[in-house]
Amino acid sequence: MQSRRLGAQGPEVSALGIGAMSFAEFYGPTTDENSYAIMDAAVEAGVTHVDTSNVYGMGRSENAIGAFLKSRGTAARDHFVIATKAGISKDADGNRCFDNSPEHFEAELDKSLERLGVECVDLFYMHRYQAERPIEEVTEALAALVKKGKTKSIGLSEIAPSTLRRAVAVHPIAAVQSEYSLATRAPELGLLQACEELGTAFVAFSPVGRSFLTDDPIPASRVPELGFLKVNPRFQQPNYDYNIAATDRFRALAAEMGMPAASLAIAWTLHKGDHVLPIPGTRSTSHFAELVKGTNATLTADDVARIEQVLPVGWAHGDRYSAGQWVGPERFS
Repeated sequence: MQSRRLGAQGPEVSALGIGAMSFAEFYGPTTDENSYAIMDAAVEAGVTHVDTSNVYGMGRSENAIGAFLKSRGTAARDHFVIATKAGISKDADGNRCFDNSPEHFEAELDKSLERLGVECVDLFYMHRYQAERPIEEVTEALAALVKKGKTKSIGLSEIAPSTLRRAVAVHPIAAVQSEYSLATRAPELGLLQACEELGTAFVAFSPVGRSFLTDDPIPASRVPELGFLKVNPRFQQPNYDYNIAATDRFRALAAEMGMPAASLAIAWTLHKGDHVLPIPGTRSTSHFAELVKGTNATLTADDVARIEQVLPVGWAHGDRYSAGQWVGPERFS
């Protein structure tokens, strides 16, 4: 397993990580035992980076990781570099909102530490930016948790390059997390470049396009069962059928190149920069093996050109988020 650094002063981690939102049934039913199997497979494959959040299943993902670490002992805890997040909350009426206050960050991190069964996480992110708070103030609140020994480093999720530059002026930012794949290439409009310049890792979530860039896309019949996807523009008709047709070309190319589509999607993402770390999620050990295989693929310039010919910039039908899902992430161009 190749390794990459999680921030300029951060630890070496596996180039591939685990996005543990899938441990909380985001894309369909699962069990804790199934999540443990993914973690065991990660240990065997040399995958060391696991990414979760306090809101994934309202603590379920963190609980699963914590139970796994407890059952496997000290060696498992030492194996994994753990990242979690906070900042998404609910108001008095139960509506989704964002809270970047020092009090919220610390209280939620304390709960995460208890669920994970650790005294300190390796990386703690602001999950969504509360825009009415200056990012400098937010960064100071996160940095205070480093000083208290509750996290070794801090990160930001779904922010603009300009926001990152202002934050870095206050405290080193180990990682920025955002969606990035052949289906979502907006980070190439300055965010990837800013991260590389500033020594910040770019952690790419949904690197297989929420299943479109795999050999087994989520079928249209299952979309209505999945809360996020049933309102996501790319999974609405007729966009869904158009996106399947487009990615059929990618699946054919992957087969021609002798690898699963998911492997090729991961290989492409890793090719985009030594500071790029994809964190796909999965509920399947066989799919996890395909993701790992992508870290062993070396793409030539001709390979990348062929990939981007079948899926050129802007190929995807529909926005990556609905209007409601866009509340929180910073847009930039």
